Parts: sequence; C-alpha cells; structure tokens
Amino acid sequence: MTAFLTDLRDALGDDTVAIGDAIPERFLSDWSGFVSVRPLALVRPRSTEQVSVALRLCTQHRVPVVPQGGLTGLAGGAVPCAEGIALSLERMKSIESVDVKTRTLTAQAGATVQAVQEAAVFQGLLFGVDFGARGSAQIGGALATNAGGNGVLRYGMMREQTLGLEVVLVDGNVLPMLRPMQKNNTGYDLKQLFIGAEGTLGVITRALFRLHAAPAARATMLVAVADFDAALALLGRLQARCGAGLAAFELMWRDFIEASMSWQHLREPFDQPYALLALIDLDGPDEALLHSELQDVLNQAMEAGLVLDAAIAQTQAQITAFWKIREATTELPTNMHPPVNFDMSLPMGEIGRFVERCRAALDVRWPGHTSIFFGHIGDSNLHVSTDASTVCGDVVGLEHLVYDLVRDFDGSISAEHGIGLHKKPFLDRSRTPAELMSMRAIKAALDPLHLLNPGKIFDR
Repeated sequence: MTAFLTDLRDALGDDTVAIGDAIPERFLSDWSGFVSVRPLALVRPRSTEQVSVALRLCTQHRVPVVPQGGLTGLAGGAVPCAEGIALSLERMKSIESVDVKTRTLTAQAGATVQAVQEAAVFQGLLFGVDFGARGSAQIGGALATNAGGNGVLRYGMMREQTLGLEVVLVDGNVLPMLRPMQKNNTGYDLKQLFIGAEGTLGVITRALFRLHAAPAARATMLVAVADFDAALALLGRLQARCGAGLAAFELMWRDFIEASMSWQHLREPFDQPYALLALIDLDGPDEALLHSELQDVLNQAMEAGLVLDAAIAQTQAQITAFWKIREATTELPTNMHPPVNFDMSLPMGEIGRFVERCRAALDVRWPGHTSIFFGHIGDSNLHVSTDASTVCGDVVGLEHLVYDLVRDFDGSISAEHGIGLHKKPFLDRSRTPAELMSMRAIKAALDPLHLLNPGKIFDR
C-alpha cells in the first residue's frame, strides 16, 4: 500500500491525507458503539474534484472507501475498515446559495443539518428535516440514510426535500444532477438511487434542497392520553381538523418519560404521572385561529375520554421545555451501557400491540431489563432502546427477538437510521429474496469491485 499512499499524498497533499497516529480518534467509529477501527488513511477533501481524485486512485489501487459524515449514525454505516480509507466530508461544509424566489438551497455535503436550517431561517424560510443530532449530523450522511426525524409528518424525509444531487462514482466520474426542477421525467431518477444507499453506490458531495415557507403561527402542546388507541384517535381528529398543519405527533411511553426526567433532571410536566404522552406541533396561518381550533379538538377529545390532561405552550421557553423531554435520546450513550437502538416502521394501527408484545417478551427473557419506547407515531416510526447491561450483554439474542417480532408484524427493521453493520444480518426480515437480488444487481453495476463502504447493508 506504500505506492497507493504515496500517490494519494502526491495528488491531494499532506494536509488532506492523514495516516497512522495522525488520524484523530473520532474518525475511527461512529455513535453505533462498534469497536474503533484505524483505517489505512483519513482523507479530508475540500472539493468535489479532490473527492474524484481520491476515488479514482482507490479504484486504480483496489482500495476500499468508507464515506463519513458527522459520525452520528447508529447503525454502524460509517465505521472504517482497516484496509481502506475513511473519506470525511467535514471540510466541504459551504452553504453555497439560498434562492428566496424559488425556495431552494444548495450546500456541500459536509454542512450540518443545523447550518442548513439556520441558512433557511435567515431568509425567512424553513428546511423540512429536523432531529436531535442536527448540530453535528451532516447533510451528506442524512441523505445517505434518508433521515427523517420530527417533521416527517408535514414535510417528509430527506428524499422529499431533495431536488438534485452531485455524486462522485467509485471510478471518479461525477454525476452533476443539480437541476432545480420539480418535474424532470428524463428516464431513471438517478439521484434517488443514492439517497438511503449509505455510501455504497457513490459519494454525495453537494445537494439542492427545496425549502418551505416558514409557518406564520405554530402551536405546541403536551397531551396525556389514555392508551395507544386513544392516541391514534386523537391523531385522526387532528388530521381531520388541521390537515397538513399537523407537523409532529411524537408519542412517549412511561419508561421513556421516566428516563428523560431522570437523565436530564427534569420535573414531571403534569401534577401526576401518565402512561403515555403525546408531543404535538401544529402550523397555521394565524396564531389565534390555530389555538382556537386546537382548543376545540382538545375539548372534544377530553369529553370522549381520549385525553386525560393537556398543556398548550404559551412561550418559546415552554416549547423548548416540552421538546427537551422528547430529545432525551441524545443522553442514550451516557446513560445506557451501551444502548442497543432499534428504529422500526410498523403498520400504524399495530404499534400499540407491538409495544405490548415486545415488552412482554423482554420481561420474560430478561426480567428487570431497561428498555424505553418512543417514536414518530404519526409516520409509523417506533424507536426502542435497551440497556445492553440489563439483558446480560446478549445483544444478538435481543436483536433476534425484536426483529423477528417486526417480521411477524410485517414491519421494517429500519425506518430512518439505515442498515450499516448493525442490521445487515436481519435485512431478510423486511426484504424478500427477489428484492435483495435486485439490490445486489444495482450495487454490482455501480460498484463492481465492491470498494464503496464494503460490508455495509450486505456482504459481497
């Protein structure tokens, strides 16, 4: 590999290429908890041209490439390999343009989600994706995993935000797919291949996003519901009354609420503890009208026995306090030893029953386990996190239990975190043999040497 490293340094410069102990520890793994791996080299390009050069050299020398974003992924998709390079996009972080007239934004892949959000807000607009790791997650990684988060119910996932991409293929060729049209039916929509592909088909270097008009008014409320069916009924009432104005419907079971209170030293939001809390955001054209409609829905839901208690935020501080409860997920690595995180999609009407069956199965096998249940229920996304130390470290047994149950409910083992290394052994729980064969065919066509993020999603 001496010749390869020499060629790489000659082409890109010592400032771009680090090897050995010069590679900072943070590039050796991601938030997934996988054991750190020191790659052959760390490459931090500053331009698409440098990415192209690096990939062309890797193809010539048959060296694997693991693209890296903000390293906030939970599926092990950015863990490097010892015989390859880690390709970090962190230096390519420019917000290149914001066009107010067309409501579009162009950014390099290393820009953080928060930077994109703030650039949109500065122009009186809104970027449709938001999640807890916004300050460190990069848009390249968010695209590679088709991230969703809190606003999916209103705006969709990263796929729905994307008008165009620039992608570098494994041989160094660049696909300049940054055309700013919503309608472009010229054959295959190539950009969609790379969204959610976890860097296994190409390296995303730039993106063109659609932005949205910032809502004139927003209402946030925290609601205690009787049970899951009551939460589903409340969701239906809100959708019927407020339509597209329903921006978020987050559900938190008691175990999650107690963990959040304890980890963040928070007070119970109501005078008594409740089994289920829903955190709801609504957008509208007029604040007074929005609060009036919301109050009507709540009154009717309380009369029907669906809502046990409710609080509508009156200030930005209260909104922040409500959302702080939900964003306890950032505390998982500190308070679980380590956390085993599940990110699933399930038929919406079955989520409550799934939680009951999953918790019961865990109780039988590991009495006293620590598991928390929460999710973006409005878009069928359920999260479960379990403290590995409370299931005797039997992570494989835990994963088999949960993913087999997901299969039984005709669900998906990954809603928004990707497959990576963590979920690769369980992909057949959600994909048929014919689907997997088609996926492999696409991989073979775009990366015939299997150099791009090898071992992620599936093996050769």
